[in-house]
Amino acid sequence: MKKLLVVVDMQKDFIDGALGTPEAQAILPAVIEKIAAFEGDVVYTRDTHEESYLSTAEGKKLPVVHCVEGTPGWAIHPEVERAGAGKTAAVIDKPTFGSAALADFAEQGGYDAIELIGLCTDICVISNALCLKARLWETPIAVWKDCCAGVTPASHENALSAMAMCQIDIL
Repeated sequence: MKKLLVVVDMQKDFIDGALGTPEAQAILPAVIEKIAAFEGDVVYTRDTHEESYLSTAEGKKLPVVHCVEGTPGWAIHPEVERAGAGKTAAVIDKPTFGSAALADFAEQGGYDAIELIGLCTDICVISNALCLKARLWETPIAVWKDCCAGVTPASHENALSAMAMCQIDIL
């Protein structure tokens, strides 16, 4: 069985930087353990913005500069990246919540199962899980709830419930 683990936006700005939360910091050990133990390919997504972020549609609704390409906050957490050493791994930069490039990557890879972990459950994890489900509707897709964190604990739970309603397995 060919499996893919999608590690969503485990970047400094979402863990302990501009938009970091205690919940994001708390899942870090579980995320590292999940990646290291995963038997399959790994793809990291990286939220990627430019210096002009505040003038974008997203920046007008979330006026906090974050994940500007090339800055320390944009980088995947070093321990998260190291956990994938020795595995077939890729990085997909994405300018918004969901990524068509990720769906293309997964479709071209011919995966039999896809699992997601990362940040934020209620924004980018749910967006990417639904993009994958829309493209690969017959492929089992799962989200590891203890390896995700939302903007708030309540929004994390709401996102998990929404994904479950869309036939995404919550593990």
